[in-house]
Amino acid sequence: MSLVLLAEDDRRLAELVKDYLEANGFQVVIEEQGYNVARAMQNLNPDILVLDVMLPGKDGLAICKDVRPKFDGPILMLTARDSDMDQVLGLEFGADDYVIKPAEPRVLLARIRALLRRYQQPDEKEQSELNFGSLSIHVASREVSLDGAAVPLSSHEFDMLLTFAKQAGKVLSREYLFNVIYGRAYDGLDRTIDVRISQLRKKLGDNSDEPARIKTVWGRGYLFVAEAWS
Repeated sequence: MSLVLLAEDDRRLAELVKDYLEANGFQVVIEEQGYNVARAMQNLNPDILVLDVMLPGKDGLAICKDVRPKFDGPILMLTARDSDMDQVLGLEFGADDYVIKPAEPRVLLARIRALLRRYQQPDEKEQSELNFGSLSIHVASREVSLDGAAVPLSSHEFDMLLTFAKQAGKVLSREYLFNVIYGRAYDGLDRTIDVRISQLRKKLGDNSDEPARIKTVWGRGYLFVAEAWS
């Protein structure tokens, strides 16, 4: 049974979500105070953290930034409908996905299951390593190195890089990437893919103004350039 730590100070919503998730096979612990979340993470070692941005004591963005280096499971943020900045910052601070409040319990359930499947998926066996000049992608261990130095990537960042690398030289649309990485259809508005690609470029030493390694093909999508890693 997977354990969900739900950091949410809206008691009515938290209890509603808790009842729904427990009816669907999860164990749920609620934490209402932001400054207690890190301690709860350490004590409980949950399988997933569902984290509201607006928490008393310490906000969810600061919590996400602090716990991400120590937590190897998924983090799902709950954000306000009109706060694009919270959504972008949450992703940049290490969240794997976000749900806009008010959160429907069945939507949360679907996102939680999708994230847990992705984190718990078995290692891929068909090819143990992909090499492009200075870039090495170790599939089984889910590790990446550039010029011999390790590049720390989140689970979704690694999945995106691997998706690009397996289809090097092919333009991949935002819709395709969204479906592969998140397992759901692109709604035309979500900026998650753009944020992930921006993060990948930074971590892989690509020029954000004139990228050469992961190029933007206007009107079509993104292109992983195999020859650019030499």
